[in-house]
Amino acid sequence: MSAAALVLVAHGTRSARGVEMIAELAGAVRRELNAAAFACAAGGQTGAGADFGAASASLRELAVAVDSGTAVVAAPRVRTAFVDVLGPSPAEVLRDLDSVPAVVVPAFLASGYHVYQDVPREVAASAHDAVAVTQAMGPDPALAEVMALRLRAAGWRPGDAVVFAAAGSSDSRARQDVQRAANLLSDRIGTPAHLAYIATGEPRVPEVVAAVRASGARRVFIASYLLAHGLFHQRLHEAGADGVAEPIGVHPSVVRLLIDRYYTAIESLSTVRVA
Repeated sequence: MSAAALVLVAHGTRSARGVEMIAELAGAVRRELNAAAFACAAGGQTGAGADFGAASASLRELAVAVDSGTAVVAAPRVRTAFVDVLGPSPAEVLRDLDSVPAVVVPAFLASGYHVYQDVPREVAASAHDAVAVTQAMGPDPALAEVMALRLRAAGWRPGDAVVFAAAGSSDSRARQDVQRAANLLSDRIGTPAHLAYIATGEPRVPEVVAAVRASGARRVFIASYLLAHGLFHQRLHEAGADGVAEPIGVHPSVVRLLIDRYYTAIESLSTVRVA
């Protein structure tokens, strides 16, 4: 039997560095799933597999192959797809999986047009009949923790002001998600995270940086609510802040979050097919 594939769906970027970061994230997810499958096959939960005790049971049920009477747990396939700028598209990846069940994990930090429109349309276009779609990657406390680490690495210290920079969206549901993400970061670092947008929506990042500085802040840092490097992150370095944190990127907490989304969605797959 084939374990449900994990299809990581990202936006896409023309930045080579950003593309590499998405590939690194998919690779880290693949390694963690492989370790969990190995631990499951061995009948134990050691190393990486120990973090996913409950998940190992799901993996065992969904991915046991029999070879000469010995049960072997197959590690799930991990594929990457993009809804814009790059290919392959989610529909192309799902078609390529053929009869293998799939869990689509939207690697978006808020649920807007791409999550509510693009992803369902791509799943429908694929004509794949065993697909589950998880909730978006963010907002989540795990991401706030990573953002706090990125801020400290950029030189932020308690007492410095923080501007929370998000790409922006015309979808009110996405804006609510972004506000929640900013609140999570504020709670984590113990200081207000002033919300600002890079491309869509008001106020814009340079305006908020200037306003916070005018209010008396001696140092202002930008927390990047972006997954990977690209044009949007480059713009943050031109916003007049004293420092700009790196994008969320690849981190063990991000990997665990994506895998948690995957395992939760596995339960909604009603069929498991022979590859």
